[in-house]
Amino acid sequence: MPDLGVTEPFDLIRLSISERVLVKLRGDRELRGVLHAYDGHMNLIMGDVEETIYDVQVAEDTGAESVKISKRNAEMMFVRGDGVILVSPPRI
Repeated sequence: MPDLGVTEPFDLIRLSISERVLVKLRGDRELRGVLHAYDGHMNLIMGDVEETIYDVQVAEDTGAESVKISKRNAEMMFVRGDGVILVSPPRI
């Protein structure tokens, strides 16, 4: 991997500006979109966002799990940093 000047975690986020990223959130949610801005609290501004919500349901009688997946799109989104679990940059 070439040296990209990554010496601390926020350097990797900085290199992802204007790139598509995957953001995992609390509550079984994921966002995929273009990262426009961030701050030290991991508040994010994203554009062209696809949100995926995973709703795990357990049948009372059998205990079998099923996953309901819901998706929605947003032109712009502000993501509050305290809900962010993971930010995956584009492949380098």
